Amino acid sequence: MRVPRSLWTGRRPSPWSALVPVVAVAAGLLFATSGRTAQGSDLRAGEITQLSQLIEERDAAVARQERQLAGLQGDVQSLTDEAAKRDSAVATARELGATGGFAAGLIPVTGAGVVITLDDAPQRPDGSLPGGARADDLVIHQSDVQAVVNALWAAGADGVSVMDQRLISTSAVRCVGNTLLLQGRTYSPPFVVSAVVDAAAVEAELDGSPQVRVFQQAVDSYGLTFEVRERPEVAVPAYDGGLTLQYAVAG
Repeated sequence: MRVPRSLWTGRRPSPWSALVPVVAVAAGLLFATSGRTAQGSDLRAGEITQLSQLIEERDAAVARQERQLAGLQGDVQSLTDEAAKRDSAVATARELGATGGFAAGLIPVTGAGVVITLDDAPQRPDGSLPGGARADDLVIHQSDVQAVVNALWAAGADGVSVMDQRLISTSAVRCVGNTLLLQGRTYSPPFVVSAVVDAAAVEAELDGSPQVRVFQQAVDSYGLTFEVRERPEVAVPAYDGGLTLQYAVAG
């Protein structure tokens, strides 16, 4: 028997109405997961913050590279100016001829001269010192090298070199302990001084120098080396250091 339509108490459920609870549950799960991941922070803002930090780091790196580039460009310009100055000085020295060129030290010179060797006293096998001597008495000092160089200039040397480094008017011979500091380089003994000069004139200047006489006493007493050898040909190289004077500036 068919039930009259008027006796129905409800409608047949729609498929969409059945999906509503499922969608609600899924949305709730998504919100809960997002909340646990963010832990109270803004997830979208995190990406923006990381990008901003990356941009700042890149800007800082670019700024450092620009400063380095500026420093290198300055170094290149300084070297270029120094090279131009050297070329000009060499050209002027050549125009001046032998006297001016040799005096400036920018032209190599060869000729008869002397080679002088200075060295520390040899150590004794047992490490003991000679009677009455201090350790300081057994090494070559700045004053010893300078006294020899001064004697060579006084003898009229056309060119003088120490350890194959050409000396010019601004060269300074300095020693720290028994280490020689010359034009930015360090050397250990024996120290070799070469000069294109008249050997007889050198002998006379060495004999007449009070500083050399003091050094000669140490040579005789403690066994330091002081050899002066005449050579038919001595080669003194051109000066290859910087020509710009370095000086202290008040702070």
